[in-house]
Amino acid sequence: MVTSDGALAGLPRQLADDQVLQQLLGKKNAEVVVADAARAFFVAGLADISSKRPLVVVTSTVREAETLCDDLDVWVGKERVRYFPAWETLPFERVSPATETMGKRFELLNRLQSPNPPDVVVVPVRALLQRINPEVRDVQLLELHRGSRADLSELSRSLVAKGYRREFQVEHRGEFAIRGGILDIFPSTSTSPVRADLWGDEVERLSEFSISNQRSTAEIQSVIIAPARELLPTRQVRERALELLETEPWGREQWERLASGEFFDGMESWLPWLTSEELILGDMLQSNALVLLLDPKRLKDRSSELIAEEEDLARTLATTWQALDLVGKPQTFPRLHVPFDRVLSECVSNVWTVTNTASGPAKNRFETMPWETIAGTPDRLLNQIRDLSVRPSQRLVVAASGQGSAQRMADTLRTENIELQVHEAGSYIGQAGGHVVAAPIENGFIAPGLSIAVLTERDITGRRRTHRAVRPAQGSQRTFEDLQKGDYVVHHHHGVARYIGMEHRTLMGSERDYLVLDFKGTDKLYLPSDQIELIRPYIGGETPTLSRMGGTDFARQKDRVRSAVAEIAQELVVLYQSRLHTSGHSFPADTPWMRELSESFTFEETPDQLTAIQEVLSDMESPHPMDRLICGDVGFGKTEVAMRAAFSAMGEGKQVAVLVPTTLLAQQHHQTFEDRFAAHPVRVEALSRFLTPAQQRKVVTEVADGTVDVLIGTHRLLSEDVRFKNLGLLVIDEEQRFGVVHKEAIKKFKTDVDVLTLSATPIPRTLEMSLTGIRDLSLLQTAPAERLPILTHVGEYDERAVAEAIRRELLREGQVFFVHNRVEDISDVAERLREMVPEARIGVAHGQMDEGSLEQVVIDFWERTYDVLVCTTIIESGIDMPSVNTLVVDRADLMGLGQLHQLRGRVGRSGQRAYAYLFFPANRVLTEKAFERLKTIGESTQLGSGFRIAMRDLEIRGAGNLLGGAQSGHIAAVGYDLYCEMVTEAVAELRGEGSQRVQEINIDLPIRAYLPDDYVEAEEQRLEAYRRLANVCELIEVADIEAEWIDRYGPVPDPAKTLLHIALLRSECVRLEVTDVSVANRNRIRISPLELTQSEQVRYKRLINDGPYSGGTYKHEFFELTIHSENVSSSLPGEVFSFLRELRPTK
Repeated sequence: MVTSDGALAGLPRQLADDQVLQQLLGKKNAEVVVADAARAFFVAGLADISSKRPLVVVTSTVREAETLCDDLDVWVGKERVRYFPAWETLPFERVSPATETMGKRFELLNRLQSPNPPDVVVVPVRALLQRINPEVRDVQLLELHRGSRADLSELSRSLVAKGYRREFQVEHRGEFAIRGGILDIFPSTSTSPVRADLWGDEVERLSEFSISNQRSTAEIQSVIIAPARELLPTRQVRERALELLETEPWGREQWERLASGEFFDGMESWLPWLTSEELILGDMLQSNALVLLLDPKRLKDRSSELIAEEEDLARTLATTWQALDLVGKPQTFPRLHVPFDRVLSECVSNVWTVTNTASGPAKNRFETMPWETIAGTPDRLLNQIRDLSVRPSQRLVVAASGQGSAQRMADTLRTENIELQVHEAGSYIGQAGGHVVAAPIENGFIAPGLSIAVLTERDITGRRRTHRAVRPAQGSQRTFEDLQKGDYVVHHHHGVARYIGMEHRTLMGSERDYLVLDFKGTDKLYLPSDQIELIRPYIGGETPTLSRMGGTDFARQKDRVRSAVAEIAQELVVLYQSRLHTSGHSFPADTPWMRELSESFTFEETPDQLTAIQEVLSDMESPHPMDRLICGDVGFGKTEVAMRAAFSAMGEGKQVAVLVPTTLLAQQHHQTFEDRFAAHPVRVEALSRFLTPAQQRKVVTEVADGTVDVLIGTHRLLSEDVRFKNLGLLVIDEEQRFGVVHKEAIKKFKTDVDVLTLSATPIPRTLEMSLTGIRDLSLLQTAPAERLPILTHVGEYDERAVAEAIRRELLREGQVFFVHNRVEDISDVAERLREMVPEARIGVAHGQMDEGSLEQVVIDFWERTYDVLVCTTIIESGIDMPSVNTLVVDRADLMGLGQLHQLRGRVGRSGQRAYAYLFFPANRVLTEKAFERLKTIGESTQLGSGFRIAMRDLEIRGAGNLLGGAQSGHIAAVGYDLYCEMVTEAVAELRGEGSQRVQEINIDLPIRAYLPDDYVEAEEQRLEAYRRLANVCELIEVADIEAEWIDRYGPVPDPAKTLLHIALLRSECVRLEVTDVSVANRNRIRISPLELTQSEQVRYKRLINDGPYSGGTYKHEFFELTIHSENVSSSLPGEVFSFLRELRPTK
């Protein structure tokens, strides 16, 4: 019997006492009846008492498989359970499955062939039906250990052959980078990337590292590297592709790429053509395995659906690809999935079926019973718990979703005179009595024969648990990581320039890297790398005009912006002060009704949501009017926060107004609010163009007499005739989309009511920091549980691929956004699509249509009158269109990454798999970097540099929303970064906090100080390193930079060591407020300004006659001192640092 380490691992072992199970053990085929709620427990018990390995559990859907895996983690422990995923892609797809999926499949198939298979494998039926590349049997996993031998060039070749891509910096699974003797790799199955530090050919150190800052985090002993692709271009695959060039000419493009050994997106789809052997998972199981088929009838039905779906796709695509037989009919393609009858036909393992009900009398049954339901009569459930908790030898376990929840549930049950013991993680080992354990499982049950009863949080609250993936934290903002040659920058003094690149040169004895900046005319500036803090990447929308170097234009622009910024800061601070002195209504935060509403929420709130709800309710509880902004993408739960606030207001007899920018959004909100408040005596009405004039008059009358509790509407709400009897809360959705006139009307509304504003546009972090305490902000950043990553295809525009994408979506009865961002020929594009896919109903929407027509088209699309909407980038940001799950962008190369990121967020909201096709013209060469960035936008893996740019792109809009539209002109004038800096300074000044800006420091010494190209190869990384050095203020930062360089690039070469010494000197200059250290007359080091006290002057005279110095002078009237040095060498910065430390020691 194997020991377990799950939170409830002590209980499944009790199944050893179950007579039914004892009789079944050893049987090759059996049928057993187990209720849904007890299945995870039954599988766990079987894993503990059976000698069969592995137990392969087959479920009907991916969702069921994932839930079962989560539950088994609790019942037997994470280490003993493995999930075998199916590809997320449909057959014949142009998109590859996720790297992690392919790696996990490879890893598991490898373990199944080893003497040590996993204890339990959970498989959705789709993965069981899917054909496997026979070559997986020959591929070995790579393994690196500390102290093991490895040849870097051999390792590099091996990784490329296994589908890994070599990059200069690792950010996604399936990438690796080599710098000197350091290998960075993100294995396909790991949660973190790994760094191997080699000394010669020995692995000296292995550690995980963080993607956000590329620093090592934790030392590890070994790492297993599974392939990053499931189809590898081996000799057999290449030969088969050459044959297909002759026999299947319709697929020439793919066959040629495969024959040349290329890796490309979607290559796995061609597996059925490339292998003659039909291998599936069942064929690879040994005789010691035991297969459990959960609900065979459902498994068969689901299999038939998958096979039929594949046949439909094959027929449709054969027509699109012109793959026709001799009589012009669509060819029959080889299949990716096998029929259900074939699944276990060659399997030598034992096979049991697990059903809900017996197919005949005297069947084996594991007896369990359900708990009483909480709905309607909670007393019956409480009596049941009370009765079981006092029975001798009964094991009653309440499984809570977390430790805090466990304590709360124990306290709640104690008020009902039910005493249960609360356990810390890992301390419950299956003892009798009543217990509360943090064990997040889906279902509870009572097993009378074993004296076991397990009650879940869902059984008590009626709320289902969501499997919500935690989004990885976004790393620090790295300003220059994405600065490219030709990009615009803003110089603090001279204004807007174009960055030409980095040059290494020796000027006046000083050898270093310089950033070359082009200004207006022929002006060129060589900016020393240690003064990089004087420039910022220019972000401000359109292409800017270059400034004249040393001219007054930019200075005048800056002054204009500074005075505008001062006005805004003044407004914000005045607004803040006036709110503090206005009295509003104080709403109670916690009422029985509010608790009832919270408990009826069918999802688990995200941590961000809970925080936002708490903040909103405490704002409403305070005597001052609320003015809070909730930011979060669509589907992140803003509406629920607004509904809790609305409910709080209505509880006190107040009315609620919800103001939205479009009629369609008004309809959607009306539906949502009505559904949510259905169980409560609340009247919700919508006021929009959909109502007849008579209906509108009726609603307006009922609002005035207080009959209507919640009124939802467009700007019609702001009309003179709409008067509320007792308005308590105003909710504004997407405020930035209302015009100036409407905003003025909203301000009149706002005087003494609570205001909650919702926005789907991200708010800049920089402004968020500076405005904390002035505008109340709540950020919702946790993605919804059921949103799946969006599969993205980036490639040349191909009409076949477009027709494929549309037909594929129509087959699953979905809808498509086709984005074409030129109004002039958008109708021609729509017409061409009608010719390509005649069965699709196509609508057109763009910003130059009048408001009524545009809104009507969007409403028609929402009501599914059209299948495809050909539109510009005006796709509604706030509208929820769950049936739209394919996005096609025909000129992705012309779009800002921010636009692409926001467009991509418009699909994939229904829990359906979504696809994004980003095309660029066939004759256009995209740089590798541009391609990767486009790909990054679509990948929901760890979000790398592309996501950072997208966020910054969106932040400009966010800044406009937060501070008013007029600001966009000022942002364009000086660039976004400098603008944010100015706002921060102005607000700080008004609040009496003083400016945080660090004084500019010039250190100009004739020595070799730079980062050699062969040490840090990528220019972006050198820029980023220089930026960090130029921002150094304290000694500890220099030590941190040195540690990072050693970690990422290896031992520090001499010119880079000198840079670190200059940074040390810089930190000393910051402490002493010195702004200039330079060399005059070859050996005189000048330091200014520095005012010396009498005692320091005495110390100075002593120091200049000691050590490496030969005298010096101190000019008190200029606060300037000089040191005469015998020898100006690379040790100079360190010597000056030590000199200043001794001259004025730290306190």
